[in-house]
Amino acid sequence: MTSPRQQSYPLSFPRQYARTQRFSLGVPRAFTVSPDGERVVFVRSASGTDRAHALWVLDLDGTAGGPRERIAADPQTLLAGRSEELPAEERARRERSREGSGGIVSYAVDAAVELAAFPLSGRLFAAELRAGTARELPVPGPVLDPRPSPDGRLVAYVARGALRVTGADGQGDRALAEPEGAHETYGLAEFIAAEEMGRGRGFWWSPDSDRLLVARVDDREVRRWWIADPAHPDREPQAVGYPAAGTPNAEVRLYVVDLGGERTEVGWDRERFPYLARVHWSADGPPLLLVQARDQRTQAHLAVDPETGATRTVRVDEDPDWLELLPGVPAWSPDGRLVRVEDRAGPDGARVLVVGDRVLTGADLHVRAVLDVGDDDVLVSASAGETAAPEIGEIHVYRVGERGAERVSRGAGVHSAVRCGAVTVLASARPDAPGIVTRVLRDGEQVAVVASYAETPVLSARVRLTTGGARRIPCAVLLPEHYREGDGLLPVLMDPYGGPHAQRAVAAHQPHLTSQWFADQGFAVVVADGRGTPGRSPAWEKAIRNDLTATLDDQVEALRALAEEEPLDLGRVAIRGWSYGGYLAAMGVLRRPDVFHAGIAGAPVTDWRLYDTHYTERYLGLPQDAPEVYAANSLLTDDGLSVPESPARPLMIVHGLADDNVVVAHSLRLSSALLAAGRPHEVLPLTGVTHMTPQEQVAENLLLLQVDFLKRSLNLREDARDA
Repeated sequence: MTSPRQQSYPLSFPRQYARTQRFSLGVPRAFTVSPDGERVVFVRSASGTDRAHALWVLDLDGTAGGPRERIAADPQTLLAGRSEELPAEERARRERSREGSGGIVSYAVDAAVELAAFPLSGRLFAAELRAGTARELPVPGPVLDPRPSPDGRLVAYVARGALRVTGADGQGDRALAEPEGAHETYGLAEFIAAEEMGRGRGFWWSPDSDRLLVARVDDREVRRWWIADPAHPDREPQAVGYPAAGTPNAEVRLYVVDLGGERTEVGWDRERFPYLARVHWSADGPPLLLVQARDQRTQAHLAVDPETGATRTVRVDEDPDWLELLPGVPAWSPDGRLVRVEDRAGPDGARVLVVGDRVLTGADLHVRAVLDVGDDDVLVSASAGETAAPEIGEIHVYRVGERGAERVSRGAGVHSAVRCGAVTVLASARPDAPGIVTRVLRDGEQVAVVASYAETPVLSARVRLTTGGARRIPCAVLLPEHYREGDGLLPVLMDPYGGPHAQRAVAAHQPHLTSQWFADQGFAVVVADGRGTPGRSPAWEKAIRNDLTATLDDQVEALRALAEEEPLDLGRVAIRGWSYGGYLAAMGVLRRPDVFHAGIAGAPVTDWRLYDTHYTERYLGLPQDAPEVYAANSLLTDDGLSVPESPARPLMIVHGLADDNVVVAHSLRLSSALLAAGRPHEVLPLTGVTHMTPQEQVAENLLLLQVDFLKRSLNLREDARDA
């Protein structure tokens, strides 16, 4: 039964935002371009509210009717109308990638982009992309991460911890590597690689399709945590291997495995370099590994001899803070040179593209990812560097060669691309219009636009991008739709993420919709990307080493600076956030109650000893080596609240009980410490919810409850408006 509010406001922004999964449904994504330039493959759901994604092909062959879209695989047809049933292993993989939709959410193709393989309900399916036919391959399940061989004859996949291979016709299924016990898997990424390193896979085909590189993971030394469901006390808690800071990681080895199951171990100094961060195997050179030390201050590029498993050191990098892992590197160029991204030191230092011994970009570009390595250039994603004219929140696509960098994307916005040969798929989000426009270019000229079925939001974000304070902190400011100059000061809502790996003050429309909805409830909303956030310079990102509290200092600096030019009432300031933003919100009301008068902390990290190894140790080191650093940066210690200030401010704590990333123990321990200190607060436990909140009613009502809390806490009398 729907609530009266839901019946009265069926098209409210909170309901639409939840139903469309943040307006992500119906948007084409996961593009692949065929090397012959004839096809673009992607996934997309049938509407802006349909969770089930299908596999699509855009034909670019220049027939009389021009480019044409067609469905290559429809999950509804393949499952005969039955609902998708996700195995636990697939749910875990999707949680790591923050994938909340359904159907065909991922796929892999052969070298010619003629065969695609994908899992559905734990079963293996293959699609002939030219013919537009799809079929199930009868193999043992549940199937994870199927990938065709480059020649399209075979499909490798993982089932019950074993790496298996079958013919593309479904014949000859067999195991190539089987686990020795309950703690071993072959062909899967371990938790820490998938959650923090951006490596979501555990096997790689050779270019000749005759063997594979296969990761073997042994997590027996990883400590077990138990995720219970208090709403269902009859269910057994779920055991999760969670490598908390300072505790053992899974042991990862790598093998060359041929099609007969014969294996050769790849050798490197795993004691010095325990993290297998990247694997690259192309026709342009031998298998290439990037391995990191546990403190992430040293890493080695290793070339592998697939016959013997021996490795040769290509390059060793060192950094006094840490070495950042980026998408697309390392790789080989077609002429056999190492392609990598390097951080240059100094306040005007840069993150630069390097090919062989040539540095191809300077301090005017901050390279964020390598998108494609071509014969004559490298396609990269980059934002303006410290020496360039400011482009707040913009991310562009560039072609970089020996003669410099040429911008491919046009106009302010957040742009990304996929390229193969002469064909580029360019996706662009802009600050002045909703949605993402995806154009297909051939030799730089538009030949098609990929349709988006996303819903149009019921409100528009009116965002002003600016900078605040002496540090020129990138900010977004949003005021109520009907606010006019002279209407007086507004209560303020700081709405940050404010930490590593996530940028919020971006030059795009969609990311600001929720902030605009809060603004339309009567707030001036400020989003500030302080030190530690990506997209500016290595020095900016690494300024938080051993001191995460600097991220809170920058929220304060931005707030006070913007109050000189915006209608901000500094006597009524709240702060809200999720994950790292939740940590910031709780820290704000606990340590700076002179600035923040209320806070909403969603899934906050409260004790850094309870968060994972690769992320936490990158910034704070090992807890056994620096307990004082952990105590200073955590919200609580074994003795209670860490550095609490007075007066006590209202705090709402929200946490999913099924969260296996930031476990609910963080919020429960914070609540206990607040209670022991006599500090009033509210706790909102979300039954069955993980670190994401994909459930429609949960996501909708979370927004409404937050507004109600903010208005009560700041003594605002009006009810939340349903925009």
